[in-house]
Amino acid sequence: MRPDLLALTPDSLAALTNKGLVKRATRELDAAAPALRTDPDGTVHGDFPDGPTASLPAGGLDGGRCTCAATGVCRHLIGLVLAYQRADQSPDVAADLPWSPGQVTDDELTARIGARSMAAARRAEKAGYTARVRRANAADPVPQVELATATVRFLVPGDLGFVHTDAADGSRDDALALAVWAFRAADERHPGLDDVRIDVGGAPEEGAGPGLERALGLAATVLREGATHLGAGFEAVVADTRRHLDEAGLRWPLLAVDDLADQLAAYHGRGAHYRPELLASHLAELHARHRAVTRPDATLRSSVLGTAEAAETPLRRARLDALGCRIRAIGGRRIAEVYLAHAASAGVFVLRRHWDDEEADGPALARRRIGATPLAALAAGNLVTESAVRSASRTVRLAAGRIAKTTVSPSRGLWDDLPSSILAADVAALARELDALPPRPIRPRIEAELVRVIPVAGVESIAYTPGDQRLDAVIADHAGTPATIAAVHTAAAPGRLDALAAALTGGHVRFVSGVVRRTAGTVVVEPIGLVAGDQLIVPDLREPAAVGLADAGEAAADPLTAALTEARDLLAEAAHRGLNHLPPTYGARLTTAAERLAAIGLRRIAGDVMAFAAARTEDAWVDAYLRLELALDLISP
Repeated sequence: MRPDLLALTPDSLAALTNKGLVKRATRELDAAAPALRTDPDGTVHGDFPDGPTASLPAGGLDGGRCTCAATGVCRHLIGLVLAYQRADQSPDVAADLPWSPGQVTDDELTARIGARSMAAARRAEKAGYTARVRRANAADPVPQVELATATVRFLVPGDLGFVHTDAADGSRDDALALAVWAFRAADERHPGLDDVRIDVGGAPEEGAGPGLERALGLAATVLREGATHLGAGFEAVVADTRRHLDEAGLRWPLLAVDDLADQLAAYHGRGAHYRPELLASHLAELHARHRAVTRPDATLRSSVLGTAEAAETPLRRARLDALGCRIRAIGGRRIAEVYLAHAASAGVFVLRRHWDDEEADGPALARRRIGATPLAALAAGNLVTESAVRSASRTVRLAAGRIAKTTVSPSRGLWDDLPSSILAADVAALARELDALPPRPIRPRIEAELVRVIPVAGVESIAYTPGDQRLDAVIADHAGTPATIAAVHTAAAPGRLDALAAALTGGHVRFVSGVVRRTAGTVVVEPIGLVAGDQLIVPDLREPAAVGLADAGEAAADPLTAALTEARDLLAEAAHRGLNHLPPTYGARLTTAAERLAAIGLRRIAGDVMAFAAARTEDAWVDAYLRLELALDLISP
């Protein structure tokens, strides 16, 4: 008996090959089955009516052979597995005792991936890494591990020949060992949880290493001198800092320095996308990450600094389901961000393009091409590609030399089968997940970290606020738990609100996709796409249309947000001007802002602002800015 072949489900076979191949093999098997025979060593042979003969020894589909002209795993090998399953009369092997990938030994791993990949895995374990372990259950019988660079699925209990990873062959062979070790750690520390995030290996270290220390030195210089007093020669300091961060593999600080450098370049180039609060935020982030890994109860470095992240990982043949698109305007630049769900890795990627065309808006950009495909088709389509390369921050690009190997078909919005990490069917559970997130300045810099799909059971209300040019709609999930869809008009996407209103009032919306956040006890969704009937609607790419909406009136000013924003902007001014160059009136203005915070009950924040007003030191600035920014994250409308 071949229990490995009996354990393979159609979904498992599709993961190892593709759905089309499995469907074709099933149709041909229904028409005429092959003649089967089994050797004493367990090798299964099949003679097919159309002539080919296929054989499948133990050890995985890659070891199979077929006399047909196809390269790689063909439909006959898939048909051989399905035919063997239909012919089998043995008892159900699924009743065996539960199996964990953590039971795989290191000797078995070495035999499978080789000593070189094992050595690479040991280096990653020594540095430490974060993994999400999902045990098998009734809903999904396949145990899997989500790593920073790949998702590993164990399709057949105890058989490493049937392990699937979404990384291209040969690019991340060490992922198998990292996944097994993650399961071992989960089995030891959290044996009763079906879904758990866990830190594996590594240890807090004294100091932060030369790369991060250089980044802190860069941040200190910017904060002391300010964007207004840095000369052009500062670019060399930034380049040196980037090089050291890259060599140390500190992906998240590297991206923060990139954003910091972009803000400085925008200021000196008179770019319209310069924002003092963004400059200040990047400075504070570098300090927050340093503090998180150097304090006595330090967080694992890999999750805060991104040391487990490969700069880029090529994906094997991938299916990417578009969830919609966001159009942004920064000065004269128009940026399109297409969000793509990758079910195999249980994550969302971002495909980004920009055009220096201040006259273009969403409807015009919808006709622009990315590769050979119009943006509108890409943002509302299903991609099958062999040319996708993912970055550490989960952006994805299509390798130019292989663009012909990408096909796009229209999406029908069949999002019911998306993994639970993307499909948030329970809004109450999503709220608990958002509440449990670490503070934003030390979270992994994942581009679409908070993009989710929410099923819509009903639309309870829709209102429009003219002064803010904002649409708010309250929807409910199937348990009746409400969430708010919130969208603001922008000239870059003139049809956004009209398209949302038309879809929500039409009564056929089944799903909404968007960036989620938790505000004042409510889950808020900034929409990027909606499914109405079998159509995926991308509001940012639609033409404006006249849709009548109820006027919600002007929202009352929020004194809490106003006081926090005033103090935050004053601290951002310090980063803009420089601590060494603040005007004489600055202290009095800061004291007034602190008193306003204290008057509305935010005494701890007010104390930090007053401490900075008195000391004017870098550490005092970081303390106050981080506390203000985190408070705004919690209450931002």
